[in-house]
Amino acid sequence: MVCAALLTFSANSAQAQGYKTGLGLGIDFGDGTTFVGPQIKHFFTENNALEADILFGGNSTLIQAFYQYNAPISGAPGLKWYLGGGPSAQLYDGGSNFYLRPMVGLDLKISGAPLALAFDWRPSIYLGDGRGSNFEPARFGLGFRYAF
Repeated sequence: MVCAALLTFSANSAQAQGYKTGLGLGIDFGDGTTFVGPQIKHFFTENNALEADILFGGNSTLIQAFYQYNAPISGAPGLKWYLGGGPSAQLYDGGSNFYLRPMVGLDLKISGAPLALAFDWRPSIYLGDGRGSNFEPARFGLGFRYAF
């Protein structure tokens, strides 16, 4: 009985460190253009989330959507690692580029504040031809979100 109560308390405490939806600023940077714009992340279960960005930079728009599997890091309240990926479309005057973007990163919900921060590695795999290398490993993401 005591064990069940402790497990329930622990699960509720861990849930309190999380958030359901975060809305804020996303930055996609690294080798090449830096993109900045609105970002949203929504958990549809405790471990599964969708993130979407509409970012601007270098006279183009980057529209991205990612699935992310999230899991807590033991001993670090509010900190989760995530793994996922999704499609990315870059639109510019005269054309467009399409990418697949795998990602791995960290998401921190700041205890006692409605703020969440994220950092990830998100290399780009170009879907097309005639552009040289189809893989760009030096791309990263930052997220600064209001969590509710």
